[in-house]
Amino acid sequence: MRFDPSILLLPFLPSLVSAWHPPTLQGYNLVWYDEFEGSPQTLPSVSRWNIINGKLNVNNELETYTSSTKTIHVSGGHTLQIVPWRQQNGNGDWISGRIESTYTFTPPAGKKTVAQAEIRFGSNPTNTKAGIWPAFWLLGQELRSGGSWPACGELDILETVNGDLRGYGTLHCGTYPGGPCNEPNGRGASTAIPNQDWHTWKIEWDRTSGDWWTSKITWYMDGVKFHEVSGQSIGDSAIFDKISNKPLFFILNVAVGGNWPGYPNVNTLDGPGSMMEVGYVAHYVSN
Repeated sequence: MRFDPSILLLPFLPSLVSAWHPPTLQGYNLVWYDEFEGSPQTLPSVSRWNIINGKLNVNNELETYTSSTKTIHVSGGHTLQIVPWRQQNGNGDWISGRIESTYTFTPPAGKKTVAQAEIRFGSNPTNTKAGIWPAFWLLGQELRSGGSWPACGELDILETVNGDLRGYGTLHCGTYPGGPCNEPNGRGASTAIPNQDWHTWKIEWDRTSGDWWTSKITWYMDGVKFHEVSGQSIGDSAIFDKISNKPLFFILNVAVGGNWPGYPNVNTLDGPGSMMEVGYVAHYVSN
């Protein structure tokens, strides 16, 4: 989710599973997670998540984020559902949901660290999702205390746009414009997504070498690597430190419109069929 510097209640939306729990990863300890327990049509835990309200005015996006259960709620089946809605005001406005974790983590030296989520997309046909932009990502905590983007670091674990069955993983870092992360585009790669059903999206920091130059950050879908950066590829120890040795927080959101996806058209559908659904978010550290 590039950070640009320049009611009616829903019916209960049942999940296809009765409950989620983060899986056991061999050789890792589960440090923190949210499996989105709670009654149907209630907000996610406000002790774990900041629920964003308002229009952020980034990337020329259309959506206004709300804390209404119309746009963000737990399903009652241990999932989170973020649902974008077109406003019926004739102005092309949309509302949607975004949450940011109160929890932060720093990948420890000498260890491997994993941030992971299980995610699926709503069942609307992919050709009815122009302008829809779901994302699972991380930002550097220093942005909350006066820091700037992209120096704070941003790691996009999953983004997809316009219903395309392609997932993007991107690193933003350093300076704007240009810099080692080629801002504002970032350093990224993508992978084909088999379908709109559940898939596991993971990013892993490997700091076991004890040397920033050979340390790596790797992106995976369903356990298959599709992107990697290293200290060597960044080439600047201070910049790599920001993305591998400083506190980070989780973000889940569905944006609408903007510089990258473009904008909804007459065929774009809103509602549950265009949602992003999340089974869990988890943080692990190796033994």
